[in-house]
Amino acid sequence: MENGLGHITRNLPDMKPGEVWLVGAGPGDPGLLTLHAVNALSQADVIVHDALVSNDCLGLAKPGAEIEYAGKRGGKPSARQRDISYRLVELAKQGRKVLRLKGGDPFVFGRGGEEALTLVEHGIPFRIVPGITAGIGGLAYAGIPVTHRETNHTVTFLTGHNSSGAVPDGIDWQGVARGSQVIVMYMAMKHFDAIANRLMEAGRDAGEAVAFVTDASTADQKVLETTLGRAAADLAESGLEPPAIVVVGKVVEFRKAFDWLGALSGKTLTPDPLGTRAVEQKDSA
Repeated sequence: MENGLGHITRNLPDMKPGEVWLVGAGPGDPGLLTLHAVNALSQADVIVHDALVSNDCLGLAKPGAEIEYAGKRGGKPSARQRDISYRLVELAKQGRKVLRLKGGDPFVFGRGGEEALTLVEHGIPFRIVPGITAGIGGLAYAGIPVTHRETNHTVTFLTGHNSSGAVPDGIDWQGVARGSQVIVMYMAMKHFDAIANRLMEAGRDAGEAVAFVTDASTADQKVLETTLGRAAADLAESGLEPPAIVVVGKVVEFRKAFDWLGALSGKTLTPDPLGTRAVEQKDSA
């Protein structure tokens, strides 16, 4: 019986003319693409991609594939979502093999659901390929776990702005502040001063750890560690620009131990960043 990578790749699905595949490209590092994503890139006639898909990922497209940019960036002229969705329908009806390539995961603040509904409405066959979302993979590249037994049993993912670009009023900030030990935010850098104030007004400590991760998982990745109370000032001084993933909570402190990229450059890691392991070992003795 054949096994191994060759067996897997030879049994990946074929992309058929008139199909649209909604595919997550992950946070940026092409090594985080799934096999299904690479398979789609190798077959697609046309790739419609958003602003967060890296050139390294697009470089895996088959020779001759058409590449269309359909990025949406806050505060900048962008394609309308309705137009993007109908463009996918148009291309599929032309009998093209269509790849809609989206940064992260299509269904995590990626509006993939809206595109899928449009395809269903027009009878276009489609496939959904999940990707590694930046709120998990990007933080892992920064050495920050989303969960850890010593710090949290809950985590909340939320977006920092609504369709008009303002801080979402539909979020129960009081509930999030009280109920979630760790908060991971997409598209929150621009309004983080207001968000931090809402969280602190709801009872979060001004000294609570916060991290901003920009260009996550790429060679340009930068990480700013700060606190809720200092975040706005530190962010302004840093000169960092969005897009960024923001995380609030004690898990940020694990970066002292888990910054594996820093360790590759000579950083000394701290084996017990919270100072709890010695206590646990004593209690279990």
